[in-house]
Amino acid sequence: MRVQQLLEHHGITVNPFAEEDAQSDPVFKERCRDATYHPVWDKVYGDPSDPATSIVFGEKGAGKTAMRMQMSGRIALYNAQPKNSSLFVIEYDNFNPFLDHFADRLSARKQRDPARVLAEWKLWDHMDAILSLGVTSLVDRLLDVPNPSGSSANHVNADRLRILDRQQQRDLLLLVACYDNSMVETIEARWGRLRRKSRYHSWLRWWDRVLGVMVLVAVAITIVYWKKWDWLTTPWPYLVAAAGWMPCLARLCKWHFVARRIARNVRVLKPLTAPLRRLLTRFAARDIQGQPLPISQRTDDRYELLAKFQGVLKSLGCDGVVVLVDRVDEPHLITGSVERMRALVWSMLDNKFLKQPGLGLKLLLPSELVAFLEQEDRDFYQRARLDKQNMIPSLEWTGQALYDMANARVKSCGVAGEEPTLRRLLDEAITDERMIDAFGTLRVPRHLFKFLYRLLVAHCNAHTDDKPVWQISKDAFEATLAVYRRDQDAVDRGLQAG
Repeated sequence: MRVQQLLEHHGITVNPFAEEDAQSDPVFKERCRDATYHPVWDKVYGDPSDPATSIVFGEKGAGKTAMRMQMSGRIALYNAQPKNSSLFVIEYDNFNPFLDHFADRLSARKQRDPARVLAEWKLWDHMDAILSLGVTSLVDRLLDVPNPSGSSANHVNADRLRILDRQQQRDLLLLVACYDNSMVETIEARWGRLRRKSRYHSWLRWWDRVLGVMVLVAVAITIVYWKKWDWLTTPWPYLVAAAGWMPCLARLCKWHFVARRIARNVRVLKPLTAPLRRLLTRFAARDIQGQPLPISQRTDDRYELLAKFQGVLKSLGCDGVVVLVDRVDEPHLITGSVERMRALVWSMLDNKFLKQPGLGLKLLLPSELVAFLEQEDRDFYQRARLDKQNMIPSLEWTGQALYDMANARVKSCGVAGEEPTLRRLLDEAITDERMIDAFGTLRVPRHLFKFLYRLLVAHCNAHTDDKPVWQISKDAFEATLAVYRRDQDAVDRGLQAG
């Protein structure tokens, strides 16, 4: 007997439990993303008109990635309402590219030890990565790039570029010079297109080159007019011409060293000194003098740059920024190590960063990190102020909540005009109380989906196409549950031992 045969008999078009990861689950993404929410959803999501920080701890399979996708989807719906101000979403969930660039900056001895690499990771590195993701996504939309990076919830009207004042145009172009990380086009080409589109002009940047040319022409005219050809054998014409070019040379040297410092201290990217220097010299001196740049390993400049980014977004119609942090246990340098997860994440637990005005950080973290909170001292709690961060110490699921989720998935997969239920798939001997109690022992949605998928397969394998049985028996339910729990206990023991 085939699984699809059983499902079609009950009016179910696709297997609701075939996928276990929300990232690649078409049933969740296309059918029931907006139908089932965890009971703590309201506290985590908050009020989109005033984004706030939330910190959630949940075990593997508890639905952290699903919650991230739901938040992105709900924000997209919120942004689509004409009466609402928009939110700009930054999905900070792929750490590998940033960690790879970061590790390349360290010595060969440190690169061999992932723990030593992560020990060097600081808060300003997180801020650089977040700014890079946000700036790249924003520029993609302002330039109408096909398949733009970042969340699909982001909608920015490129026509509003023209309402930016000169200082905001400068801020945007300065952020692009430091943080744009497009893999499609060179940074200079994107910067130039954005400058033309925003109509930012900086004619005064040419004054030193014009001065050099004028001095050179003046020396040449003087020699020709007075026919003093013998002066060409003396050093003074060359010294005068060189003196005319000194301001231009001094400016190039100054911005070369600034570009070099930026390239050295933005450790999560690989900015090249020469293109960055050329971009910095395209600003008028009066526009860029004294502006914050990521030239040091500290957070002060990053906070100012983040404020500039938020100011530009506000003028473009985005009154708030939401950063969704997820999958911190998946980078290749982590390999499941709780200590390495802590090294990567702990620097973000800073109240000044988490309570930035207009910035809502949603940290979806593995439950294993909760144990480290209990070991921290008073200074950590004073710095992090977790009591103000909407913290959820455990993303727990009851048997009832899991039953509702499984039932919602079954209904979402029904053919048009029908509403199949999970109850119809199971024999009446399996009471609702027993089903809910069994689901409660599975703890998280991932285990529930694995169990139900295995149950469907086991039932179909026990019957033939000629003599189909349309309901799963109590014996099959109990036997499959016992085997699954035994296997899962063995896996958990292996992870703990590792």
